[in-house]
Amino acid sequence: MDVFGTSGHAKVIFDTLSSNGIQNISFWDDDDSKQIFVGLKVLGKFEDFKNRDSNKYIVAIGNNLTRKNLVKRLRETTSFAIHNASVISSSAKIGVGTVVMANATINADTVVGNHVIVNTNASIDHDCIIADFVHVSPNAALAGGVTVGEGSHIGIGACVIQGITIGSWCVIGAGTVVIENVPDGCTLVGNPGRIIKRHE
Repeated sequence: MDVFGTSGHAKVIFDTLSSNGIQNISFWDDDDSKQIFVGLKVLGKFEDFKNRDSNKYIVAIGNNLTRKNLVKRLRETTSFAIHNASVISSSAKIGVGTVVMANATINADTVVGNHVIVNTNASIDHDCIIADFVHVSPNAALAGGVTVGEGSHIGIGACVIQGITIGSWCVIGAGTVVIENVPDGCTLVGNPGRIIKRHE
């Protein structure tokens, strides 16, 4: 498996892949200072990564917009990384390039898009729809029937009540309690959540 990125996020992806017995893992990064990562030689930069033969890869970049922009320059992947200590319903659907970390739960009939991060201990309940390039942070909890638009970031420990729609490219702050729908491009914080910023 080829992985672009050598951050802390990539360390967790390495553990996630390793939990499934995947041993042939290669890393790539544009940072010249990153020569060795998790004991492995870093093989090259993004241009090298883009031009390799395999379409089995994970983009290990936590920033949702950066991850999207890199993926747009690559051929479509056939891979995902799901930790063997996660719990995923047999009726859930997981998109390509998506990573699901240890102890995350994805319940019945939920659809998770492409290149999504479902981080450690995150809980996504039944019938949710998670669009591409979303990041659901550690310990965030989404109740049933929640929809999250493209590129949104659900902060660590945030809670979203049932049936809520969160727009595209929103930021839900750490510990925020979301009890009303959130328009596109908003930053929401607090309990209950309030909009403090609207992005262009």
